Amino acid sequence: MDSTDPHVLGPGLLPTPFTAEEIRAATGSGKLIRLLLEGPDGPLGEHVNRFRDTDAEGATLDRWAAADPRAVVSHRVTWAELQGHAAFDAGTTSVSTVSLSSPLGDLTCRRYDTHDGVFWFSIDHPGMPVQYESDGMRTIVLSMEQI
Repeated sequence: MDSTDPHVLGPGLLPTPFTAEEIRAATGSGKLIRLLLEGPDGPLGEHVNRFRDTDAEGATLDRWAAADPRAVVSHRVTWAELQGHAAFDAGTTSVSTVSLSSPLGDLTCRRYDTHDGVFWFSIDHPGMPVQYESDGMRTIVLSMEQI
């Protein structure tokens, strides 16, 4: 692998599906993402992620349960930090390109099977996985909108 590839964050790591710059560009001046959390017995509820106060380095990320919009938890994230969440170990992770039917439509995704779970990143939606499964839980992106 080319050590100058911005998708490769370090030795022994697979290329990430998106660079920090691609995530920043896709987030623009802000983004609202609605998520569905499911457990082994069914839906647990909807959550919301909102990116605001974006700049070249990062954004403020607000998160809350849709049922309790006053309980917002906020913190600053960098685009590089968000990219780093998808830097998986090359020795323990397999990657494939798959189709996924989701609330966002039929998507072409890069699927990462790791020791921690399975992550689907939509090629057309730079940022967080549009679906992931870990420890008996599944999170599905229901919608994304620019704000």
